[in-house]
Amino acid sequence: MKKNVSLTRYLVEQQRDDGLIPGQLRLLLEVVARACKRISQSVNKGAIGDVLGTAGSENVQGEVQKKLDIIANEVLIEANEWGGHLAAMASEEMEGIYLVPNRYPHGEYLLMFDPLDGSSNIDVNVSIGTIFSVLKKPDGHPGVTEQDFMQPGSQQVAAGYCIYGPQTTLVLTVGAGVAMFTLDREQGSFVLVQENVRIPEDTKEFAINMSNMRHWDAPVKRYVDECLAGVEGPRGKDFNMRWIASMVADVHRIMTRGGIFMYPWDKREPHKPGKLRLMYEANPMAWLVEQAGGAATNGKQRILDLQPTQLHERVSVILGSKNEVEKVTRYHSEA
Repeated sequence: MKKNVSLTRYLVEQQRDDGLIPGQLRLLLEVVARACKRISQSVNKGAIGDVLGTAGSENVQGEVQKKLDIIANEVLIEANEWGGHLAAMASEEMEGIYLVPNRYPHGEYLLMFDPLDGSSNIDVNVSIGTIFSVLKKPDGHPGVTEQDFMQPGSQQVAAGYCIYGPQTTLVLTVGAGVAMFTLDREQGSFVLVQENVRIPEDTKEFAINMSNMRHWDAPVKRYVDECLAGVEGPRGKDFNMRWIASMVADVHRIMTRGGIFMYPWDKREPHKPGKLRLMYEANPMAWLVEQAGGAATNGKQRILDLQPTQLHERVSVILGSKNEVEKVTRYHSEA
């Protein structure tokens, strides 16, 4: 790996040498990265920036919004609306799509984001992050409608997340593997720290909210019971459990050293297929994981093959080390 390669240089080389991305997409990703730097600054200020606590409002999901949820959402909109790369945006924090105002030039891309994933961890200073996904606007008609966003995850042209932890790290794919960049605050830029990220196919770590065990479906219980049985059980090895309650942080651990993350359907709200959002969380994370050699399913089929029907559609998520994900998915099919 080349030393001191900035995100800008990396993207330019992806465009120029490999022909992987058009110039407009490169510029869009640079703008998203700059927005993440601004969000990182707000997160780092914490109490002295008056960004902790709730905002006294709810989002479209009926969830109480944190001050940083609103700040991050506004930062991403303001950074991206004027550059001419986008036609529209959609956010977990907004009910409908956000059309680029007519006073700005319109581009050919659609941007979706969860502006601040894991916001329940904000006030306790645990890692949180931003997740984003880029689609190309379908040809054939002027303007943008919500239906233009209803594309399966396999149609993504870029996806990534930025995790605000001990380091601020940007993880990105444009369809040719996964690269990681760490924010160098002295330089003010993201610097490449790892190319061709690979997730081990096998693991001894699983991530799931064990407090929901009594609500799980039988295949998930079967898998977790086998993990808990340890070396004496059918798996023949001891497992560790990790759960941060921030999808970005849990997935980043898997990207770094392997593991399996599960947020499955459960019986508390049986009419909902899952908790996480297909468009803003599951699709971008599933593509990143697959690009790193892992797998991602809803227990029955590949997440990236799911056809969205609603902007805020929810889905069951099982992703991470390939062999473990395939095992849980097989247990569902056997059931």
